[in-house]
Amino acid sequence: MSKIAFIFPGQGSQAAGMGKALAEAYPAARVVFEQADAALGFPIAKLCFEGPEDQLKLTENTQPALLTVSAAANAVLRELGYQPDFVAGHSLGEYSALVAAGALRFEDAVRIVRNRGRYMQQAVPAGVGAMAAWLMPPMDQLDRILAEAAQGEVVSAANFNSPTQLVIAGHAAAVARANELAKAAGAKRCVPLPVSAPFHCSLMEPAQQLLKADLDAAAFQDLACPLVNNVDAEIITSGAAARDGLYRQVPNPVRWTDSIRRLAAEGVTRYVEVGQGAVLCGLVKQIDPAARSAKFGDPADLEKLRELLD
Repeated sequence: MSKIAFIFPGQGSQAAGMGKALAEAYPAARVVFEQADAALGFPIAKLCFEGPEDQLKLTENTQPALLTVSAAANAVLRELGYQPDFVAGHSLGEYSALVAAGALRFEDAVRIVRNRGRYMQQAVPAGVGAMAAWLMPPMDQLDRILAEAAQGEVVSAANFNSPTQLVIAGHAAAVARANELAKAAGAKRCVPLPVSAPFHCSLMEPAQQLLKADLDAAAFQDLACPLVNNVDAEIITSGAAARDGLYRQVPNPVRWTDSIRRLAAEGVTRYVEVGQGAVLCGLVKQIDPAARSAKFGDPADLEKLRELLD
């Protein structure tokens, strides 16, 4: 029997209106939004359902908002009787995955990621850092390009998203230099990303140190189902390993390509993207074309989900 993985999206998938139809249709989802509002002390549900976009895009709001939508969608899936064999999440999505696996209480997770977003925003002043996505990147020349572009500044791989998509992060000028070198080496496109900070590079080390206290204070349980983590693309099952992975992922790249390949090696052939959007479904198709996937973040997704899972 083929195995199922629930995968959870990260920053960039947010959109005003997310989760609204889910909360209207399912009491289990409504409860999660109510828990988030209570835990945070402000109406994150209203921000998800109505925006405005400019507030939703603030990292300290985006992270708890996306986590809440994913947790609400997962609560509905559980109520419908669907359970994964494995979980994984992209960056912020690793928190959603750990909540789904029972390793971390939702209320604790939503408070931690609110702080995580704030720490990341504060780590690098606006305009100092940047990120860019490379399409059809010249992977065989990656180390040379990054070394040449650095010139004493930071620029490194941030997300290994698929064989055809890489994201880099670092100082804005170094990222710009790397983009030009990559284009000269054959990259199809190098697209600056509209982000407020350079995530998953060494400039995030101040945020990592601040986050440590939050992670240490939270109770982590052993996982009810295994997770493939971002930082190592390895299977973990203990609460201690979950906490350590969240700490180490902050200044290190997201190894999404390796994560999906690891899941495939474990027999996973079906993926459900739990929460807002379908970014990860697209990446899965690029990494493992034989795999099947569906998204679930809206009642309208249920028919395709059932086709995949039933």
